Amino acid sequence: MKPFERYQTRPSDGTGAQPARPLAVGGLASGPARRGSFWLIGMLLLAFGALAQADDTNSPSLSPQDYFEGGPKTYNDWITLSTGGLLTHGNQAQAEENLHWGAGPFGGIEDLHVQGSPFTNTVLTLDGHSIFDDHDYSLSLGLTHPDLWFLRFHAENFRTWYNDAGGFYPPTGTEYASPSGALALDRGEYSFAGGLTLPKLPALTFKYSHRYRDGDKSSTIWSPVHPDLFTDPALVQGLAPSFYNLDEKIDTFELDAKQHIKATDLTLGLRYETADLNDTLYTTRFLNDPIPPSAPYVTDQQKTTYDLFNLNASSETWIKQNLLFSTGFMFANLDNDFSGNRIYGNGFNAAYTPSPSSGYGYTNLLGDSHMQEYVLDLNLMSIPVKTVTLVPAIRVQKESWDAHSSGGSTLSIFPSDSFDGQSSRDVIDVTESLDARYTGVTNWVFSGRGEWEQGQGSLTQSGGLAQVDGIGVSPILTSGETDDGRFFQKYSLGARWYPLRRLTLDLGGYYKDNRYDYSNPTNSAVNDISLQSFETYDINTRLTLRPIQNVTLVGRYEYQYSTVNTRPDPASGLNEVESSRMISHIVAGDVSWTPWSRLSLQAGIDSVWSKTKTPVTDYTQAILNSQNNYWTVNFSADFVVDNKTDLDVAYFYYQADDFQNASTAGLSTGAGAYEHGVTTTLTRRITQNLRASLKYGYYNYADEASGGFNNFEAHLIFASLQYRF
Repeated sequence: MKPFERYQTRPSDGTGAQPARPLAVGGLASGPARRGSFWLIGMLLLAFGALAQADDTNSPSLSPQDYFEGGPKTYNDWITLSTGGLLTHGNQAQAEENLHWGAGPFGGIEDLHVQGSPFTNTVLTLDGHSIFDDHDYSLSLGLTHPDLWFLRFHAENFRTWYNDAGGFYPPTGTEYASPSGALALDRGEYSFAGGLTLPKLPALTFKYSHRYRDGDKSSTIWSPVHPDLFTDPALVQGLAPSFYNLDEKIDTFELDAKQHIKATDLTLGLRYETADLNDTLYTTRFLNDPIPPSAPYVTDQQKTTYDLFNLNASSETWIKQNLLFSTGFMFANLDNDFSGNRIYGNGFNAAYTPSPSSGYGYTNLLGDSHMQEYVLDLNLMSIPVKTVTLVPAIRVQKESWDAHSSGGSTLSIFPSDSFDGQSSRDVIDVTESLDARYTGVTNWVFSGRGEWEQGQGSLTQSGGLAQVDGIGVSPILTSGETDDGRFFQKYSLGARWYPLRRLTLDLGGYYKDNRYDYSNPTNSAVNDISLQSFETYDINTRLTLRPIQNVTLVGRYEYQYSTVNTRPDPASGLNEVESSRMISHIVAGDVSWTPWSRLSLQAGIDSVWSKTKTPVTDYTQAILNSQNNYWTVNFSADFVVDNKTDLDVAYFYYQADDFQNASTAGLSTGAGAYEHGVTTTLTRRITQNLRASLKYGYYNYADEASGGFNNFEAHLIFASLQYRF
């Protein structure tokens, strides 16, 4: 997909109503492709209706179970053909992102499975699907000789869609969006694997895989805030969208060995991975100003290549019947090279040319880094008595890396200044844990867990982006060594009670405290924060009740209270403060009911009330307390119409009402949206080996935070025909 060259805004008509949008079907206004695809849908629907009336008088009478399984004869192979289309009204890009379907017609092989025995004691399998126009393809081939060897090949590609919208500015009713519609990103993998599983010899497995990402995806990075924001809020063009163009390739080679020796299972693995990542971030600045800047397009190229080597080994040994010891070790070595440019120009991918309106950028960025990591795990499971289980464990992780970068800093029309930066870091973390389980009280199960982590690290850094003509932040000449320490602790308790045969009650909770300390003995001025702590209290309960045989009720409640405390560096003269507080309530309930052997019903509701408060909200409207309140409802029904026909109906509803319009003072935040949809599927078993299905879905989405520009309605039509053989 080519990067677009111009953004556009969508103003309202001044009445509060948004402009009407035409019915969009995959961006195809007309043409043989659409007519042909929907002709195929129509023909399949006619075939579905005709086959549904088929008498199949030549086939023996089948029970409902036979029809469900395909008849007395088992069919190991099948092919499912399907076709359909997604029709959208409103914001097509948002519909594709939410529903994970491409707008317009699609069709092809939904599912294919074939297996056989080409040679004695071998099994050949083929699985795959191919959905045209959705870029959804998969093929798997396998050849296996039981207990001796296997060969497998797999290839797949699938697409995800993104809505490349910038933001909505309520005072002017303007949305900053891209005219290109939905962005699309393809992900895929090709792999080959083979293995030897010979008796009494180590089991060996080799796998090669090639993964990739290719296409465009939206970014949460927007344009910079306009320099005249405080004198003229209407110029807040920081809402312009940006997007990534990705071209990434990763190749992986893996070799694993497993062997059982007496009471011990041993594993050894080797992994080598190499990657070539070519990514570019495209951003615009202030295009909608009365006089746009001379260099409004920003191209940030980011190229990375790396080589990763990994060695891992593990073992499990039953020392006694009630004593299991396991251990694991991992070593990783990563070599990384990177390069890039951040260039302002009159279009994307422009060559570097000094311009009076160019912001801070860089050219000829070159750098490399090296990292080594060691991890050791030790675990012991002990059952000292029948009712008690204890699992103490320890984990040690050590990591060290160093990095270097250089390039040229650019700003406006000033001459470029070269920069150079270096850094290194060493980290070691030790984690201990103890799990306990007790079942010595009738109808009760008690569990507990304690976890403690201590960590120390040091960071040395110097250099960095240089000033340009004396403008900008001065590079760090030398920071000495910044030391950091971490201490995490978490305690969990849980109990399960069975007071009645049809009643289960779960009670639990935990306390968690994470603390970070920072210090620089040689230069305390570089420290902004000397201590930060995160505390969380959690209480949760779950009730499962089966009042009668065909009814199940499940209810759940959870309460969380979290605080963040920050202590500035002593040089600042400031005291420790509670920098934020979050309180959350989570309520959920589900009910399943089978009132009749032909009918099954299920419904659920989830609700969350969550609020985060910071001290700064008491002094400015630019930053507001954050709310995360929403609720969802879902319902489904499965009905057996007759021995050949099933009907499935499902409905969901989501609503969040947290949007806070702070556009006159700062950034508007919060989600304000609702979405609901209903789907119905009719399945008809026509003969022992032939079945057809027809699905319809309706979806509706409204988004207050986008001023209604992201609203959409969508209709999904989907028909399939399966033949088993």
